[in-house]
Amino acid sequence: MDPETKEATPEGSTEQETTTTDRLAQATQSLAEALVNINAQFESLHSKVDRIVAAVEGSDLQASAESSRLAELEKANHDLQAQAARARRKTLSPLVTTLLAKEGVEGDALIETPILEKALTGLSIEQRIAVKAELARAGILM
Repeated sequence: MDPETKEATPEGSTEQETTTTDRLAQATQSLAEALVNINAQFESLHSKVDRIVAAVEGSDLQASAESSRLAELEKANHDLQAQAARARRKTLSPLVTTLLAKEGVEGDALIETPILEKALTGLSIEQRIAVKAELARAGILM
C-alpha cells in the first residue's frame, strides 16, 4: 500500500521507485562534487587574476617612477650640455687671430661665413680649410 494515497501498489513499482530514488541521490551527489570542483577552479582562477592585477599595477607604478627618473636625468643632461657649451674654451691659434684682426673681426665672437670668406681671400685653399676647421672646433664659426 502506498502510504500517501492509501492504495495498493504493485511490488515492481516499489523497486522501481527505490531504483529511481537511488539514481537521483547519485546524480545529486555527482552534481555536488562537480560544484565543489567548479568552486575550487574559480578560487584558483580568482587568485591568479589577483596576482596578475597586482603585477600590472606594480609595473605601472614602476614605469611611472622610471619615467619621472628619466625626465630628471634628461633635464640634468641638458643642463650639463648647456654648461659645457658655455664653459668651452674658444681659443684660436695666433695665426688665425691675426688674420681675423686684420679684417676687424674679434677672435671670440661668432663669425659668419661671408665675413670669414672675405678675411681668408689671401690664403690658399688648404690654409682656408685649416682655418675654418679650427674655427669650427672652437665653436666660433656660424
